[in-house]
Amino acid sequence: MIAEKIIAAKDSEIKDIVKDTNLQHIAIIMDGNRRWAKEHLMPSAMGHKKGVDALKNVVKGAHNFGIKYLTLYAFSTENWNRKQEEVDFLMNLLATTIKNELKELHQNDVKLRFIGDIEGLNSDLQKILNNAEETTKNNTGVNLQIAINYGARNEIVNAVKKMALDNIPAEKINEEILNTYLYTKNIPDPDLLIRTGGEMRVSNYLLWQIAYAEFYVTKKYWPEFGEDALEEAIKEFAKRQRRYGG
Repeated sequence: MIAEKIIAAKDSEIKDIVKDTNLQHIAIIMDGNRRWAKEHLMPSAMGHKKGVDALKNVVKGAHNFGIKYLTLYAFSTENWNRKQEEVDFLMNLLATTIKNELKELHQNDVKLRFIGDIEGLNSDLQKILNNAEETTKNNTGVNLQIAINYGARNEIVNAVKKMALDNIPAEKINEEILNTYLYTKNIPDPDLLIRTGGEMRVSNYLLWQIAYAEFYVTKKYWPEFGEDALEEAIKEFAKRQRRYGG
């Protein structure tokens, strides 16, 4: 009972920080699964499986802390260059995870969206993702975007192509119009970008959307990242003074 009161008090404190700072959207580059596995003398597959556990903990944390939008970088357009065995494993892991976790996510009012070139995935996986989106479309809790087969440059190029196909005159094109052609239309830009694994780069992730996001890099590998680590990142965010170029 005492532990439950402590946890509730902590969650309330972080909720207040989230509200006071107007922190709506956190984007995360989930990096370090393979390095974590290597350091623990395990195959890469075990790192990716532990990464799924971390994902579940972070979604729980976002719910507990009152984060409305959470966008996670799961598989980039460049990740196809990895060994075919690992790519196949990641695709199968994604499909299995969505099928196994969908019921619980739905019960917890999570709204799922998948952003990226979804048509570039195999048809069976597309059906699983589409079903997950359809099942959770009316939920009003955490909006969870998972970026799969995603690359920011590819996203912007595709947006420009679609505007051209829609015959939008050049003089009519502005930031607002372009936003409506991005995968992230109808959701606010990230306030906070978290990268695990210690690397200091954005890896072709949400390049347009993170224009004024605050960056937080941790040396923790993704399998080590959980609700407590998310709390630390939010507290660090609260110390920042956002100027938006002003």
